[in-house]
Parts: sequence; C-alpha cells; structure tokens
Amino acid sequence: MSHILIVEDDPRISSFIVKGLKSAGYTSTLIDEGRSAYALAKVSDFDLIILDVGLPGMDGFTIMKSLRAEGITTPIIMLTARDSVSDTLEGLENGANDYMTKPFQFAELLARIRLRLLDTNREETNASTLAHRNLELNVLTRQVTVNGTIAELTSREFALLETFMRHKNQVLSREQLLGQVWGMDFDPNSNIVDVYIRALRKKIGDDYIATVRGAGYRFV
Repeated sequence: MSHILIVEDDPRISSFIVKGLKSAGYTSTLIDEGRSAYALAKVSDFDLIILDVGLPGMDGFTIMKSLRAEGITTPIIMLTARDSVSDTLEGLENGANDYMTKPFQFAELLARIRLRLLDTNREETNASTLAHRNLELNVLTRQVTVNGTIAELTSREFALLETFMRHKNQVLSREQLLGQVWGMDFDPNSNIVDVYIRALRKKIGDDYIATVRGAGYRFV
C-alpha cells in the first residue's frame, strides 16, 4: 500500500484529499505547515508528496527545491490556487512531477497519482540497486550493505530481501513469499518463511520487516 504525504493548510481541501485517498486504498499523512512538512519529508520514505504552494512557515516551491537539492526524488504533485503559466513553469522546472490548479476534481488528482506511482514502480522494477533507509541491495553484485557494512546473506535470504524491497510498504502473505522466493505452493504446516525472516532480521536489523498479525509481513 502506497503512503502519501499531503502538505495542505486548507482543512476543507486536505480533508477532501485524505478521504478520497483512503477510499482509493492509500494511506496518508497530513501536515499543514511548511517547515514541519520539509523536516518530515527529509527523513521519511513516502511514495508520493502532494504539495500546496501557499503554505505558512515555508512555501511549497522552497520545500520542493530544498528536497531536490538534497537528492530526494520522491514524486511531487504541486497544488496551487494561482493559475498562471509562470507558476506552472517554476514548479515543473524546479522538480515537480505534476501540477494542478485548484479547484480540481478528485478523480483527476487520483489519475495523476496513479500515473506517478506507476512510473516510480517501473523504475524500481528495473533498478539494479535498491535502497531503503540505511539498507542497500545490489542485484548485479549480489551484495547487501547495512549502514555501509556488508551483510553476508545466503542466496535465499538475498531473494527474500529483494522481494521485500521491491514491494515496500505492501503486506506480503506467507503464500506470496513462498511463491516469489521458493517457487512452491504454500504448505500450512511449514514455518520456512518465519525461519528465514528471523535469520534475515538478525543480519539487517529488526526494524525493516514488520509482522502484520494474521496477514503476513511488510517491509517498512
């Protein structure tokens, strides 16, 4: 499930977006002030950011420029009440992936969100290096590093971690993991997935793979 950061100070608009995203199956975090949003976006791994231009504390253009200057490539959809070519160009030329003028239909915003997330997923699927927080996995060299230190993984542990990293924030059932990593049908009496996840946690740390009771596991 994709997690979206909403940065909007108008409660009517933010509530409208939050409800729409929830109905569409997305989780979201709402921030209504620029500096707080910038600080959170720097340290959190959101799948997409919906960013208003006119914010208290720090405006949307400044937030976007600062994030891009720090190498943060999270897709950004800018929102603004100003319908001018110069504003649109400023947003797109400084790193916005899309631009919408208020008022707008949620269906149009949702279509643009899905398009940007699809583009991101395609890039990640084709990437030879996967990175998340302090963890990096190189598909070509078969090497995994945690905080810059090499973690020695077995081939099966590597395949399991790669599967998680290509499906971050998604709940994966034991059946799905068995099919992806072991290529076999699920045996309800087998605990092989749990055994390998415990081993993987010991090597990369406990806080990357969360247990979702009754459902499976999620890479966070």
